[in-house]
Amino acid sequence: MSSRLIYGFHAITAKLRHDPESVREILIDATRQDGRARDLLRHAELQGVKIVACDGKRLDGMAPGARHQGVVARLEGGRKTLHLDDVLDTLETPAFLLVLDGVTDPRNLGACLRVADAAGVDAVIAPKDRSVGLTDVAVKTACGAAETVPYVTVTNLARTLRELKEREIWVVGTAGEADGDLYTSDWPPATAWVLGAEGEGMRRLTRDTCDQLVRIPMHGSVESLNVSVAAGVCLFEARRRLG
Repeated sequence: MSSRLIYGFHAITAKLRHDPESVREILIDATRQDGRARDLLRHAELQGVKIVACDGKRLDGMAPGARHQGVVARLEGGRKTLHLDDVLDTLETPAFLLVLDGVTDPRNLGACLRVADAAGVDAVIAPKDRSVGLTDVAVKTACGAAETVPYVTVTNLARTLRELKEREIWVVGTAGEADGDLYTSDWPPATAWVLGAEGEGMRRLTRDTCDQLVRIPMHGSVESLNVSVAAGVCLFEARRRLG
């Protein structure tokens, strides 16, 4: 049976909390005797997960170049393919979505997932092209959020946005040249927030498909924010209004 690896305390702890059946085994550096390691191992033992103490060099070989923090988990099978309808059809509250157009840096994606989790976003949507995907680096940077926030990839982003609009979900794009700003604009409760990569922004077709464009007021000398920072500003303002 195929397997995949995740690493770092946050990511593995989140997987143990939300999907312990998928964890085949946890490999941990035998020299780690600190409280953080003990807490993780205690949780794993309660879930009946196999624990393997090993040399740190073995972990380095399993996750080359990564800051694995001395712990790696082997999961059963590959990541499950998730469809947007699987998420939307189960919602009991107005949809609250984050759409990323052109985010190709895994650390930016991981940070966006972490922000999305903190803001209570129902799902993060990204196109299959011009998108980095859930790489090991993205999952590690997400600090567990890659296991808690549904991540949906779509073939045609503009078509997906039109489908969201058919479900009466308001599509709000962010653009520095927009007339309305984030704090004075209004939008309905069910929203999909669309952000593009820093510098390039959204693609034209994505922009044209949005119901509304807003900008984040900038008061200093910089013209734009990192996409994960911009996501945090927008999502938490939207969450504040949702109550």
